[in-house]
Amino acid sequence: MKFADIAGHQATVTSLRSIADSGKIPHAILLSGISGIGKMRLARAFAQYVHCSSRHGGDSCGVCPSCVQHQRLNNPDLHFVYPVIKRDGAVVSNDYIDQWREMMADWSYMPPQKWNDLLNAGNSQPAIYVNESEEVIAKASLSAFQENYKIFLIWLPEKMRPETANKLLKIIEEPFDDTVFILVSNDDSKLLPTIFSRTQRFNMRPLSEMEITTHLMRNHGVSPEMAAAAARIAEGSMGKAEELACHPEEILEFSSLFKEMMRMAYALKAPSLKTISEQCAAMGREKLLRFLNYSSRMVRENFIYNLRMPFISLLTPEEEEFSRRFAPFIHEGNVEALSDEISRAATDVERNGNAKIVMFDLMLLLSQWVRSPKPVPLPLQ
Repeated sequence: MKFADIAGHQATVTSLRSIADSGKIPHAILLSGISGIGKMRLARAFAQYVHCSSRHGGDSCGVCPSCVQHQRLNNPDLHFVYPVIKRDGAVVSNDYIDQWREMMADWSYMPPQKWNDLLNAGNSQPAIYVNESEEVIAKASLSAFQENYKIFLIWLPEKMRPETANKLLKIIEEPFDDTVFILVSNDDSKLLPTIFSRTQRFNMRPLSEMEITTHLMRNHGVSPEMAAAAARIAEGSMGKAEELACHPEEILEFSSLFKEMMRMAYALKAPSLKTISEQCAAMGREKLLRFLNYSSRMVRENFIYNLRMPFISLLTPEEEEFSRRFAPFIHEGNVEALSDEISRAATDVERNGNAKIVMFDLMLLLSQWVRSPKPVPLPLQ
């Protein structure tokens, strides 16, 4: 990964380049911002630049032995730390190195749900366990193998268990001279305050629609129309935009299910709604929460669609085709109730409520509200 591969974030790139060129690299750097904006890509580009033996033009060369090793994810002085799940004795990052390399190759904007899928996490929540801190301390105590610096790249440090964070605090406070930690966080408010305070922080902003559109067209051959739609919906996240434009399988699944759910709700077909609720429950908690989030977005966007202001609409062309017919049924008389019921269902699922019961109850409530008539405006006095 080179700086030239980074979409946007030029101010942060310039700052990191200057830090590396100065030879005074902080012992701990924190890159934070919303998911999918390229924080891990930038961290990898910075690590490669630090290790590159033939920098030129403000970037790593891409061809020296160190750069080649970085591109193959096997540089001996670059260590990755990331959340995992406990299964069959696996508790540290290297136990899932094959899945990690697949993630790096196919999903470099790091959508957390894809990592959960690669781990087959199900309802389990990945975490960085205390065993990982022991591995880091052991590796940090050794001399760098071939480079001037050993770099530990920690993805989602907010997933560290309290005992893990406390154990790593000492080495982050007083690291070895040749050791650099780069923390890549989606929510730095959940970091241990004593670790947060000991980092040099870079708060990375969401990408612009133009940056996302250009990237999708140039690097993935996406049509201008689809690229622009994905950029609007993504709200600054390249990871979300790539998923919409390049890996739309889950979005298409959710779209189809949402349409069927609303059609059966309006038709008051309880047996079909029961079948759909069972289908939803079979997704597993994390995927079901993503579907409920999608449903909430569709309710909101269909209400907005009635305003006839396309520049604020966050719908794909396929979703808009459905919304032309469906949007009139979402109005000021039911939009809040529909949104509240979906949100309540998501809360119940998140708290491990019985998904079949929660979803069937939601379907019946949707039937009630989606059929409610639009309020008649009061005459002007």
